[in-house]
Amino acid sequence: MGQILRSWAEARHLMANPGVCAFARDERLIELAREWLGPVAIPFRATLFEKSKGTNWLIPWHQDTALPLAARAEMAGWGPWSEKAGVLYAHAPAWALSRVIALRVHLDASQTNNGTLRVIPGSHLVGVLSDGQVKEVVTANEGFECYVPPGGVIAMRPLLIHCSSKAETDCPRRVLHIEYVDCLDLTPGLQLAVI
Repeated sequence: MGQILRSWAEARHLMANPGVCAFARDERLIELAREWLGPVAIPFRATLFEKSKGTNWLIPWHQDTALPLAARAEMAGWGPWSEKAGVLYAHAPAWALSRVIALRVHLDASQTNNGTLRVIPGSHLVGVLSDGQVKEVVTANEGFECYVPPGGVIAMRPLLIHCSSKAETDCPRRVLHIEYVDCLDLTPGLQLAVI
């Protein structure tokens, strides 16, 4: 398992933290994840995002296409591959990403001026897109801002096109982003890493 990574705006690989791991396995979150995944929901990746004037960044419109894997395997539709803090990642095909649901637990209120999440509803249904195709979808559709109170949860698919602007206030926006899957073994020879 990779080490916990901490940068100025996020902490990754938090499933190694006993408190985060226990929270991700809380029956209330598991039940939410099962609404999209079916009878089995296994948490495999947790990341804490923190945005404020002090930890501020712009995230352009994009899809989340990389998954952490336990071992490298050359298979059609997977790659390019990379390694971060001892964890292998590969860009995944749409069929694998469709088996993942992320629950974004808001520790602070998400408001107009603190870099709230914006999404293009339904965009997760069109598959893995190039940067140019993402731009075309964004141009042709209206974005939706996701305002969430503290303790609220948003469920999203990795292929949902999303972005967020910089924060314009000192009010922080911290989100614990936990990803769940129906089975760690995606296909013979490819297993998700729990990070």
